Amino acid sequence: MKLASVYFGYRVYPLLILGFASGLPLALTGGTLQAWATVENVSLQEIGFLTLVGSAYTLKFLWAPLVDRYVPPLLGRRRGWMVLTQLLLALGMVAMGLLSPGESLGPLALLAVFVAFLSATQDIAFDAYRTDVLRPRERGAGAALSVLGFRVAMLVSGGLALIIADQWLGWGRMYALMGGLMLLTIIATLLAPEPEHPAVAPVSLRSAVVEPFKEFFARPEVWTLLLLIVLYKLGDAFAGALSTTFLIRGAGYSPTEVGTVNKLLGLVATIFGALLGGALMTRLGLYRSLMLFGILQAVSNFGYWLIAVGPKSIWLMAFGVGLENLCGGMGTAAFVALLMALCNQQFSATQFALLSALSAVGRTYLAGPLTPPLVEAFGWPTFFALTVLIALPGIWLLWRRRREIEALDQQVQTQEQSPSDSPEPARP
Repeated sequence: MKLASVYFGYRVYPLLILGFASGLPLALTGGTLQAWATVENVSLQEIGFLTLVGSAYTLKFLWAPLVDRYVPPLLGRRRGWMVLTQLLLALGMVAMGLLSPGESLGPLALLAVFVAFLSATQDIAFDAYRTDVLRPRERGAGAALSVLGFRVAMLVSGGLALIIADQWLGWGRMYALMGGLMLLTIIATLLAPEPEHPAVAPVSLRSAVVEPFKEFFARPEVWTLLLLIVLYKLGDAFAGALSTTFLIRGAGYSPTEVGTVNKLLGLVATIFGALLGGALMTRLGLYRSLMLFGILQAVSNFGYWLIAVGPKSIWLMAFGVGLENLCGGMGTAAFVALLMALCNQQFSATQFALLSALSAVGRTYLAGPLTPPLVEAFGWPTFFALTVLIALPGIWLLWRRRREIEALDQQVQTQEQSPSDSPEPARP
């Protein structure tokens, strides 16, 4: 399989638009909504409460079993949920544009909570669909295209939405426009293929809640596997936790320079890294990709160390930030592929939601709180050198679980030699 050809597979390319659909509502219920409230002179305390709107994204594992258990009447177990949530999301975004934070903050906030709930439910269904439909060799590419679509959606509903609202359409019409974009993504869901071997839904809600845990925790050395999920990108999380603060306060760059290089170049490098990583995975397989990309994303943290000890230079900052984000994007593609590989198709909605929530533990509860005291104790250069060491336990655990992860790659031969491996099937 050629490196780039995997992205044009009929199971893979729809994930670009579906990833866009997944990312579009996030800023509209987060940063963009806060910007709208700020423009309309809502108090800082009330704006602070708006940050709670996004709680659904961290709690989505609570209702993921419902998505596993119940099958909508049309379009199958996964796409049915996706179309339903996408339609309601489009209506919800348009409805948000009919209100104003300056005049109807309470109703608007409640509507935003509902939109965030729908968005999190779409994510549950999309993650499960991606897990079910992709063959093992396609997982890296599928993860990469999903990241690309998600990031583009964040740009559209974040920075571009602010410009549209301020310069052209106003806030209400901008939200209506975003609702229209969401409505268009339904086309991709309708055209996306069904999984080749759809799993049967759990027979009861109790089974949908209990069996995913029972099946997963019956696996050998499951606790080291869970620890691997927490630790694999921990060094990367520490390096990026206060990267903007470091570049402005520690390295002395202006906010404009940081915004241009750290945000824009960093975004491009992350996307390119994910696409490159997804393509390379078709040749390397899951374990070798995780090991190579894990080592690269650990070593790339030295890019920030170079910025900290080197002379002030926009080119040095571009090199360090670009390298770290490039390798981090490669690691992300392989890591998401690992999460997909670990899910049992019958319970993929619940298991992926749980594993993805677990993967955020290191970033949220370790990197965030511990980075400031480490920087104060050791200074920026030593801190970034320490982030390389922080990445090593994850690499060691990966090596320990080599046999099990390589066993996941054994699925390739059976699935890719399946009799159903035929030209693109007829669309429903």
